[in-house]
Amino acid sequence: MNAAASFEPATPTLERIRGFLAENNIDFREVRHGPTYTSEEAARARGEELRMGGKALLMKVGSDFSVFVLPGNRRVDSAAIRDKLRTRKMRFATADELMSLTGLVPGSVPPFGQPILPFPLYVDAAIQDNPRIAFNAGSLTNSMTLRIDDYLRVAAPGAVFSFSQSNDDK
Repeated sequence: MNAAASFEPATPTLERIRGFLAENNIDFREVRHGPTYTSEEAARARGEELRMGGKALLMKVGSDFSVFVLPGNRRVDSAAIRDKLRTRKMRFATADELMSLTGLVPGSVPPFGQPILPFPLYVDAAIQDNPRIAFNAGSLTNSMTLRIDDYLRVAAPGAVFSFSQSNDDK
């Protein structure tokens, strides 16, 4: 995790998110904390329940990359994504691909597509069960929390559908 350790906390992605939320008059809470590498660590650092975390995953579906967001206490149901997007091929981006395509390290991907990240965005329907979403904001040391309705409005996902499975509902 050498790349993660040297990653600057005030990343261009973090600044873009701050600006994007401000432009859209979205209230948010920002928390600075020690580096977090997992959803569990991030939830603890933010003082939030694990389910409030927006786990953002860059995945290659067919020949293109997309961002998929699901609650931190759930896991991806790959079959549901393949069915919805009508593809057979799907995989997680490698750490090298993630760095090359976004300048981000695993664990720092925010739950946004365009204009923050240059990819289509898909959000799991279970996100809507939570009053807010909390996420690492382009940094392993900076998190944001905002109301879920504000998030869905401003993030404008290409689709909201069920693509997660219970992970013991922590």
